[in-house]
Amino acid sequence: MIKKTDQTKKGVELMIPGIVIGVIVLIIVIWLISSYNGFVTLRNKTEEAFSAIDVSLKKRYDLIPNYVETVKGYAKHESETLEKVVAARNQAMTATNIDDKIKQENVLSGALKSLFAVSESYPELKANQNFSELSEELRNTENKISFSRQFYNDTVTMYNTKIQVFPSNIIAGMFNFTSRDLFKTESDEARKNVKVDFGNNN
Repeated sequence: MIKKTDQTKKGVELMIPGIVIGVIVLIIVIWLISSYNGFVTLRNKTEEAFSAIDVSLKKRYDLIPNYVETVKGYAKHESETLEKVVAARNQAMTATNIDDKIKQENVLSGALKSLFAVSESYPELKANQNFSELSEELRNTENKISFSRQFYNDTVTMYNTKIQVFPSNIIAGMFNFTSRDLFKTESDEARKNVKVDFGNNN
């Protein structure tokens, strides 16, 4: 009887390390799955956030031709500025990936900044009702772009941080999760100048 009890104890003692190892392996597997799913969720959120920006960008693309034509009717001598806006719009529309899109949108914002400055020099243009309506639509669209861009940048920052910190960086390396670029304007001042603010000065 004593012999059997000793054998039972030895059996249990032998099982304990196996159980401990099994629990450790299970914890690691759960962590791997959780971390991987966390990366996938954040990556999908960044793509959804950029899609929200893209909706507003497309709205801006639609507004620009009418805006340019309206300005042209009062500022025929500003053909170079108008052509730069049209060219920048076309380049932005044909961007094939997010990084290129960000670069081309910054070029377009710079071209629009110049056009807005030119428009300020033509009082008759500013008094035009069609111009005022287009300016209001552009202003609202720019505000939506700004809010959407901020949400995108916040999401990308969380995603990039998760990629960089230990131990989640191990998962990032294993499954090839790579950092995303922030959607930054060239400067805060440039972002402000993109906003249209015509028709409010009497």
